[in-house]
Amino acid sequence: SLSPKMRLFLQLIAAMSAVVLTDAVVTYLGLGISMPYWMGIIFSVFAIVGMMNAINIIDGFNGLASGIILLILISFAIVSYQQNNPDILIVISITSGATLGFMILNFPKGKIFLGDGGAYLLGFIVAVIGILLASQYEAVSPWYIFAIFIYPVWEVIFSIIRKLSKGFSPLRPDSYHFHMLVYRQITHNNPLTALFIIGSIVPFMTLSTIFPNKSTTNIAIACCFILCYLLLYSYLYKKDTHKN
Repeated sequence: SLSPKMRLFLQLIAAMSAVVLTDAVVTYLGLGISMPYWMGIIFSVFAIVGMMNAINIIDGFNGLASGIILLILISFAIVSYQQNNPDILIVISITSGATLGFMILNFPKGKIFLGDGGAYLLGFIVAVIGILLASQYEAVSPWYIFAIFIYPVWEVIFSIIRKLSKGFSPLRPDSYHFHMLVYRQITHNNPLTALFIIGSIVPFMTLSTIFPNKSTTNIAIACCFILCYLLLYSYLYKKDTHKN
């Protein structure tokens, strides 16, 4: 029942609280690029809010959002273990257990759902963990975090670009998100749509997890994903609009 502006305001409060209480601030962007601390605060708050909304946007089919979150957490757990950070590992374990417990009831039958609040919460948690990893360890490139988040992040960015190009508000809902096109034109099945997308993302996330300290490698992985996304989206969109 909350308006989009009120939701955004509350998300900003949550993100700023996380930044202040945990010092989750990214100031080094890799490739020799740094920014002032105050700019890092703004960037980190923006990243947290963005990820909260990104997970909410992809939460369209049973097991999709929770499956993506579990993949992200598994990757973060591996990197946290490599960096010998038991505190982050504990947070990851708790979040993974809760997400898996939810997913058992959500996938494939959809007996319960995340809802906006659940999607926001999971996006918030993984965003903060990602920022902490990137800000505390030189061996963890910020571009690794970006590459791990690439599907939900690119879905938001592309959705904004797509809607603005047609003169629509970015806040306006529509039925042309990637997962919706996959459902209508490929799988025609709710849980199978989640499996199709998750399976498609696993190779990219696996490569990023193998090279968490390589900025250029992760940039290449993210660009490769975006290219594959755009090619498949263009094909499905043309097929969908032609059919309609």
